[in-house]
Amino acid sequence: MNNINIIKTEILSDNWYTLRKITYETKNHDGSIVVQSREAYDRGNGSVILLYNKPNQTVILTRQFRMPTYLNGNESGYLIECCAGLLDKDDPEECIKRETEEETGYKVSDVKKVFEAYMSPGSVTEILYFFVAEYSKEMKVSDGGGVHEESENIEVLELPFKQALNMITNGEIRDAKTIMLLQYAQINNLI
Repeated sequence: MNNINIIKTEILSDNWYTLRKITYETKNHDGSIVVQSREAYDRGNGSVILLYNKPNQTVILTRQFRMPTYLNGNESGYLIECCAGLLDKDDPEECIKRETEEETGYKVSDVKKVFEAYMSPGSVTEILYFFVAEYSKEMKVSDGGGVHEESENIEVLELPFKQALNMITNGEIRDAKTIMLLQYAQINNLI
């Protein structure tokens, strides 16, 4: 059911990604037409993965600086997260394999897509594709840490799964995509 008629689209910023102001008409439930404006930030779609090791009961996470969290009360600006990245014209599976190797140093070939979600649908267009994959020490091909040319400075963390779950409760893990994948692993008894 499409009751939207876009009247005007303005680009407010295209510095890093694109921020648009969309003015549109929409039909209310009572049949009346109303004009509204909303801003939408388009940064592309992305993929995220939880690497887990069932025999060792561990997961691989990353820690990196996130300026928006720093501006909104995260004293250090650092977040503990699952490995993730923007698609950059790749399909979601190829993206997450590339990002996993760049960020964590693990080369995975067997990844499983578990769901997809809009992460902040009130203001951001992004769809995030969620994956899980088992890892082992034999898959480690580098130290990871991200791409130097992109100024990524990523710390790779191997944590006991139970500790990672406790870090949600105590506030050490505050990243939504990471919380979603850790809870997915718990609900589905991956580890």
